[in-house]
Amino acid sequence: MSTGSQTDRPRNKSQQAYDTIRERILRRDYSPGYRLVLGRIAADLEMSVVPVREAIRQLEAENLVTFEPNIGAHVSMIDDTQYRDSMQALAFLEGSATALAARAMTPDDIASARAINDQMVHSLDDFEPHTFTALNQQFHIRLFTKCLNHRILELVETEWARLRNLRDSTFSFVPQRAHQSVEEHEAILRLIESGAPLSDIEEAVRGHRRATLEAYEDHQSRVGRATPQH
Repeated sequence: MSTGSQTDRPRNKSQQAYDTIRERILRRDYSPGYRLVLGRIAADLEMSVVPVREAIRQLEAENLVTFEPNIGAHVSMIDDTQYRDSMQALAFLEGSATALAARAMTPDDIASARAINDQMVHSLDDFEPHTFTALNQQFHIRLFTKCLNHRILELVETEWARLRNLRDSTFSFVPQRAHQSVEEHEAILRLIESGAPLSDIEEAVRGHRRATLEAYEDHQSRVGRATPQH
């Protein structure tokens, strides 16, 4: 009994450290490039360095943290290659998740998603990229929340986590994309409520995600900038 308790304790501390550090990265309390000093974090969390080190290793495996010899760990910088790879992965993952959830969506679910998209439309008059992106994420969650493949949903969340430092400013680079985005949202909703083939729904969501990537890449090529600045 006591042995099991001792085994559980480090795991719980490690998970607590992981959850806290990850949340701070996603909230941008720890911004890209921020040096993660294990001793300082451990003191802040009132725990030893061991569970903090385990948490950092897990975050490194998720590409949220980068470790460099003789320097230590820091919050990963997101470059255009990583952005492109994650956006391409999300095109497939979100497309699949939405198609798998489509037949389970009720009229109330569709109405809820449409209400969020209406908010996005109204926000275009006084456009604020971070607010728009928060609503955009809520909209897509409504579309695939009833997907029963939890592994796909976990993969979506992982990719969202990797993108988040850049994601909440993407529309700052391509604000014109916001107008097209809400029109595509409505088209996806119409496909779902009309009982369109799941392959059509899946491709519409994939095309929607790809269009955002293409708009961003076009912007980057025009301004000649290799890495987004915040």
